[in-house]
Amino acid sequence: MTRILDLDRDALAALHGRELTAAVAEAEGRTIVAEVIAGAPGLADGVHNMEVLAALGADLVILNFVEGVLSDQGWSFPELGPVADLRALARAIGRPVGVNLEPGDAPPPRRATAEAAKRVLDDGAAMLCLTANPSMGTGYEDLRRATATLRDALGTDVALWAGKMHQAGRSERIGPEAILRLIEAGADGVLLPLPGTVPGVTREIAAETCAAAHDAGAIVMGTIGTSQEGSRPDIAPTLALLAKEIGVDAHHIGDAGLSRSGDPDLLYEYSIAVRGRRHTWRRMAFGNRRR
Repeated sequence: MTRILDLDRDALAALHGRELTAAVAEAEGRTIVAEVIAGAPGLADGVHNMEVLAALGADLVILNFVEGVLSDQGWSFPELGPVADLRALARAIGRPVGVNLEPGDAPPPRRATAEAAKRVLDDGAAMLCLTANPSMGTGYEDLRRATATLRDALGTDVALWAGKMHQAGRSERIGPEAILRLIEAGADGVLLPLPGTVPGVTREIAAETCAAAHDAGAIVMGTIGTSQEGSRPDIAPTLALLAKEIGVDAHHIGDAGLSRSGDPDLLYEYSIAVRGRRHTWRRMAFGNRRR
């Protein structure tokens, strides 16, 4: 399996499903994921935030609050306008595009139902990120049930990453036990808040959780989802090296910065810390090369 680290924009855009998960695993902790609010205004005139973050080093984009851009008429994004489907969007930005779904009383396009999942997968979503937004009152048991339901409905080839980026309105212990239940339910990737982003997640707990997930055959996405994605960029190396120490496979930059996007400078500095200038600049150039 080729590392996601080595793929150009066309190969990235075509990457999906368990092949995506495997490509992330092969990159050994050097994958950068950018989450954005799908309908948020752009940080820069004339371009969508996902384009900016892709240009500065993101390998994978995840869309949150898709109800803002998805209707019965199809997909339409600020600065981009109507898009035929997520395959066309992936080709336009040169990156695989995933979608956040969540259990509970979320709007139907974002709700973790088989119908919503099949809709976005049929439209070309590269992966599904099953998580919970702030104040939703979602627990790990909710995520476990939703994971099992979606895996049963969607089959084995879909990339299904599940877990919390923060407490989501229901405080509970984040650790190996909760993560392993998600993997047993069918998740091939799990989410783990980085130490320093959520109270109580120490480097010891995080390292133990990563090791348990890897032993169970899943990858781990270390998340920054508590508005620190909008911090000053000099926080990036601290979080990035801690993430490498605990063993995450993918590094998530959340959507709670200015204009509901992670800070592009922070993402760039984070990338420099986890994969150096060579691979960061290569991603920026190679990831925008057209055949």
